[in-house]
Amino acid sequence: MTDDLLLRNARLVGRDGEPTDVLIEDGAVSAIASGIAAGTAEAVDLEGRFLQPGLWDNHVHMEQWALVRQRLDVSGAASAREAAALVQARLASEVPGDRDLLVGYGFQDALWNDEPTRALLDGAGASPIVLVSHDLHAVWANTAGLALVGLPGHPTGLLREQEAFDASTTITGIDSSRIDEWVGDAARAAAARGVVGIVDLEMTLSFEAWARRVSQGVDSLRVRAGVYPRDLDAVIGSGLRTGDEIGGCAGLVTVGPAKIITDGSLNTRTAFCHDPYPGLAGRPGANGVSVFIRAELVELMTRASSAGFDLAVHAIGDRANTDVLDAYETIGARGSIEHAQLLTTADVARFARLGVVASVQPEHAMDDRDVAEVYWEGRTGRAFPLESLAAAGVVLRLGSDAPVAPLDPWIALDAAVTRSRGGRDPWHPEQRLARAVALAASTGGSGPSRSGAGAGSVGVALGDRADLAVVDADPLAETTSLRSMSVAATLLAGRFTHRAL
Repeated sequence: MTDDLLLRNARLVGRDGEPTDVLIEDGAVSAIASGIAAGTAEAVDLEGRFLQPGLWDNHVHMEQWALVRQRLDVSGAASAREAAALVQARLASEVPGDRDLLVGYGFQDALWNDEPTRALLDGAGASPIVLVSHDLHAVWANTAGLALVGLPGHPTGLLREQEAFDASTTITGIDSSRIDEWVGDAARAAAARGVVGIVDLEMTLSFEAWARRVSQGVDSLRVRAGVYPRDLDAVIGSGLRTGDEIGGCAGLVTVGPAKIITDGSLNTRTAFCHDPYPGLAGRPGANGVSVFIRAELVELMTRASSAGFDLAVHAIGDRANTDVLDAYETIGARGSIEHAQLLTTADVARFARLGVVASVQPEHAMDDRDVAEVYWEGRTGRAFPLESLAAAGVVLRLGSDAPVAPLDPWIALDAAVTRSRGGRDPWHPEQRLARAVALAASTGGSGPSRSGAGAGSVGVALGDRADLAVVDADPLAETTSLRSMSVAATLLAGRFTHRAL
């Protein structure tokens, strides 16, 4: 049983008025009033700080995020040669023979003026080298690295889409001897930013891993763990479905949605679009990549939904979003579209009519604005159309897609409400979200399901589960910087997972 806790002098986000007291009993908010007697509860004075629901990151690849925190950062490279030079410098700084594999992360080659080739990385070092792209949809390897991932004869060294996913899974297995420790570190870092839960869409089935981690004390987050098509039949056969608790996890880990990927990404020019990419008209793949024909997608979504799974369907290009919405309309299933980066005007309205959740990552708009202006030229007014979705009545859920963006909801919130980063002018400011809308989309989990995740909220109310964050400034105030928000404490069912009071 959770110890009772009395939070004194709390300013409740979304409410005007003087500080009040909040009593937490048995993991839930049981009283909100001034002058509550502490009784046997521990009393903690918030000294006028702001109390709000804890934050959720609704799209995370947790192992990849934990590993990226340990990997060579090549995100600043403006060319393939610069990336190779960063690799060469890292290897030169190490004791020869000390490393069996060098993994880097973050390259974005869409705007490079030179090609990432196997030969270029061979010149950086003879030991296995594997670089993962910023969006996870490409992997660049040298000759030794290609051999390590089972593609020794690959002609270019640049892998895209499924080849890249398979290679990334292989190097994760090689590079993860301390993965539980690193995931624990990442989970604690997330809690320090006010995070109480994640939707983990790691590409490997992670139920047993999370049960092991919780048993080892990694207990600072709630986790909804997704299931990919390769594991779907086995999980269905085990009798599990969305919302079921995984045994041995103290109620912290539940089965999440069935994750389906239908197209690629913008950086790799594989997002599936109605219009061809510049300069590619008439060529194979000119409009991007579609993973499924319509009948295959409908069959897979139907199989998962009829077995009790919510759906989380990746679609980035406008044609991919149209096709996924068509499938949702055909089968009447419940779920989300993950990313929804480029949409037609008609499809914005269809999200609302069909009740499909838009699970979006606002920081991607900041990462991709320059690439979009080149490869989606003339269409960026409907790229990352957050306010259009909100105005149409679409349920929004915010996330990071970590490691594509940091696992820090305050970064996503800032991008959503400012459409700016680093002092640049706002990008399509008409698509900025109101603060209250963005904050509500960052609380409450991944949408309606048997797991108890409902609509998000900006405020704390009687009866709420005491998954809470204490922050030093009012997130709804226009003068508050969200990206640099200071978090004083985070609670999970009334238990401190982060405390800097």
